[in-house]
Amino acid sequence: MKATGQLHDLGQSLWLDNITRGLLTSGTLRRYIDEDSVTGLTSNPTIFDKAVKDAGFYDDAIRQKTAAGKSGEALFFELALEDLTRAADLFRPVHDATGGIDGWVSLEVSPLLADDTAATMKAAVELHGRAKRPNLFIKIPGTRKGIPAIEETIFAGVPVNVTLLFSREQYVAAAEAYMRGIERRIAAGLDSKVGSVASIFVSRWDVAVKDKVPAPLRNRLGIAIAKRTYKAYREVLASSRWRTIADTGAQSQRLLWASTSTKDPDASDTLYVEALAAPDTINTIPEKTLLAFADHGNVSGELPADGGDAEALLAEFARAGVDDAAVAAELQREGTHSFDKSWKDLMDCIASKSVMLAKAARAKGK
Repeated sequence: MKATGQLHDLGQSLWLDNITRGLLTSGTLRRYIDEDSVTGLTSNPTIFDKAVKDAGFYDDAIRQKTAAGKSGEALFFELALEDLTRAADLFRPVHDATGGIDGWVSLEVSPLLADDTAATMKAAVELHGRAKRPNLFIKIPGTRKGIPAIEETIFAGVPVNVTLLFSREQYVAAAEAYMRGIERRIAAGLDSKVGSVASIFVSRWDVAVKDKVPAPLRNRLGIAIAKRTYKAYREVLASSRWRTIADTGAQSQRLLWASTSTKDPDASDTLYVEALAAPDTINTIPEKTLLAFADHGNVSGELPADGGDAEALLAEFARAGVDDAAVAAELQREGTHSFDKSWKDLMDCIASKSVMLAKAARAKGK
């Protein structure tokens, strides 16, 4: 059995951190589902920017939508929803078979709405309604200003993928926002079953401190933070508060490992996937990492529910001068700025391609 299948049997979902029209039309995504136990996928502005910029799969659609008067965000969301609804349909059998636990795809609201709770919630409801797919998550960043939007969006009944989480504390804030949203639904007599995942970014920790720690500590901080967060996740699931909510039929907000490709060329290309094996979690990975893990990955154990050596290892980092709370805050700020930039780059890419394709169409028509 492939290592991807072993992870699936362990109880961890493997999701692809990519979406392009080419993946859909070529049958590649279908193959990953059939052969590599892929049961969902995630997307973000950077992924779509690269897809639109580097391939011609979107040219016809952009040309037609531009001719119909669409531009900017409106044009992009039409493209994204076309891709993601098609992907959602591929994963729908998994979604149905697991009772809504697995088989999800994710679409991000505009990062430019990050500071506006009401606008974020409104956009989330609108996008989910347009998709008409029960297995579509709307991604909302778990920043200080994003937390209220997460609660409101869950209360509105829209499934949420909480993104840009980097620490135990940030995860707990997201989990509490989810539970508040569900508790309000219960109090209002509404269905308590609204899906959610909380996405912890891992490898960026090691990139952030790679030149600040001794060699024995390199590529170990992200995994230590993940272990600490996994312990908190298990504590949330075991809490009386969650058990009371779960008794109404609510599903748990699953923990998702993001940013799990290896950034250090001297480290194993399956480092984070192997280290983060754990039941009741998700690992969303780029194609290159998925293929590497399917080829030569090894599943030799699972994350300890009690956090294992996380605190001892984090104490070593503290002695080396790493303030993990400060790094977590900075990583979230950097992630927010990066998504903003990717979004603006994506809008610029769509605008320039629209102009180019329109000019080409006019020249052809002469």
